[in-house]
Amino acid sequence: MNLPVEVDAALREAGWTPGRTDPARARMWALALASHASPSGHQHTVVPPAMAAFAEFGGLAVRADGAGEQIARSGFVLDPLRGLHAASTLADLGELIGARLTPIGAERDDAGLLAMDEHGRVFALDHTADWYLGASIEEAIATLVLGRMPARVTDDGTWA
Repeated sequence: MNLPVEVDAALREAGWTPGRTDPARARMWALALASHASPSGHQHTVVPPAMAAFAEFGGLAVRADGAGEQIARSGFVLDPLRGLHAASTLADLGELIGARLTPIGAERDDAGLLAMDEHGRVFALDHTADWYLGASIEEAIATLVLGRMPARVTDDGTWA
């Protein structure tokens, strides 16, 4: 993986190292998500790319403050249980974009929910809108750490 220097440094400060993996924790989180149902009956789907992200980056709390390339940098925590009670919300976004979603964490002290779809794309959901952060976990982390402007998900489920 070829990460920008600032992103690599932020991940390492949070405890990440190349080759890091914790499949047991990934399975535990997947079981917790899959066994939870919303009051309306929605259940989480755990997509394979999210399992890989849980194993490599799960549990990291990445600090990112100050001005970024285009917007303020955003710290985040990669803990899917932060989105445990968002099954209905993720089902709605998944229907809009045509892909199943799994929560993977939260940004800015739980101001936004992070989710990954079955294609490995990462989204942020907050009180202002739904945002496309990148085509992979690495791209999404770079977007947050470097303060890049994400693309807004439109009413037709696209982004640019």
